[in-house]
Amino acid sequence: MRKTLRPATDSTRIPSTPSPLALHDQSITPRYRPTTHPHNAPHTTGGTAPPDSTERRTAVPDTDETGERAPKRSDPGGGLLMGRPFGVPVYVSPSWFLVAALITWVFGNQLDRVLPELGPARYLVSLFFAVAFYASVLVHELAHTVAALRFSLPVRRIRLQFFGGVSEIEKEAETPTREFVLASVGPLLSLLLAGAFYLGMEAVDAPTVPGVLLAGLMISNLLVAAFNLLPGLPLDGGRMLRALIWGVTGKPMAGTVAAAWVGRGLAVTVLIGLPLVTQTGLLGNRSQEIGGMDTVMDALLAAILAAIIWTGAGNSLRMARLREHLPELQARALTRRAIPVENATPLSEALRRANEAGARALVVVDGHGDPTAIVRETAIASVPEHRRPWIAVSTLSQDLTHGMKVSAELAGEELLDHLRATPATEYLVIEPDGGIYGVLSTTDVEKAFVKAMARPQS
Repeated sequence: MRKTLRPATDSTRIPSTPSPLALHDQSITPRYRPTTHPHNAPHTTGGTAPPDSTERRTAVPDTDETGERAPKRSDPGGGLLMGRPFGVPVYVSPSWFLVAALITWVFGNQLDRVLPELGPARYLVSLFFAVAFYASVLVHELAHTVAALRFSLPVRRIRLQFFGGVSEIEKEAETPTREFVLASVGPLLSLLLAGAFYLGMEAVDAPTVPGVLLAGLMISNLLVAAFNLLPGLPLDGGRMLRALIWGVTGKPMAGTVAAAWVGRGLAVTVLIGLPLVTQTGLLGNRSQEIGGMDTVMDALLAAILAAIIWTGAGNSLRMARLREHLPELQARALTRRAIPVENATPLSEALRRANEAGARALVVVDGHGDPTAIVRETAIASVPEHRRPWIAVSTLSQDLTHGMKVSAELAGEELLDHLRATPATEYLVIEPDGGIYGVLSTTDVEKAFVKAMARPQS
């Protein structure tokens, strides 16, 4: 059956030069993550993820400089792939090797005082400790991952990095109870691991390699659990606080705001309190034994932790605002008016028809009027005006795939999920009955998103 092209509500006419289809609109530089489509900020262990993460990935597809769909990469920036437990890829970032070397050096020096007979072999034992510690962090993250999968929440990947690990969960929990469970299972697993290491430590002699390793792993897992239970975003404890406030008020945004500001308070506390605690000897060292280098290292560590917590809390607030504005992104409202043209139509003639109809997009149709491709706006812009009568629109078009067809009823997160699943620069928007509505450009989606985010909060 022949499908008729139904114009969208955009009635804006376009000039014939220099941009016949308004194709020179500058794309918005910032990429957004709704996990960058709007998703929950990632769960973290032993610290928080740097804000990439807010780590949800952009809903707007990446394209190359010609506007073509960029080649699909396995997982850009993920690091070294270690495996896929439960079908979720686990990556080790390059920064992990730096912290592993640091742990090996520090723990090795401590072993020299406890087990001096080991000699240089103490660094091999220390390296084993570093690997075992991050294996514990991985178990913590897998707890978050399994809970997320149990709640039908997609998990993009797990990354082990400088300050712990991050599970990139790509959707929000639907209820405060699920959010609480999702946040609490990681620290709970760390506490269980600490208990298991304690039982193992009781079964061996203390001044031995197994005894020292088990004691170190017990203490490190207790610290991971305690740190993550601090009640401020982006830590697990902050997500638990958010869930509690959400459950009481019925407003997830209220929980996010409260937990994020508590997180910022924690960042200030860490920045000021950690150096003070070490300087006063509350961690076991007498103040006169603390040298200048120790003071510098403590201050540096406090600054890094505080910066990560503060940034993560801010990202959580931005992600909450993003989710609030998502319903404003509607495929029907953002769709450009389009006209049908056949394969052999010269570009100049197609643009003339588009200008007469007040359209801003071209859809290539076959002899039966069925759509087969979309003419790419960047390709049109690259053709000099004097050559347009000799160029057929078919040479500038992108063949339609199933994923490039978008329902006019899609909006918010569902729309962004669809765009992310099938990266392209333009999409054919269709009515529920199969009729063609127009063309959706990712540039227009980005501009609408930035405009919505700039609007003052209600």
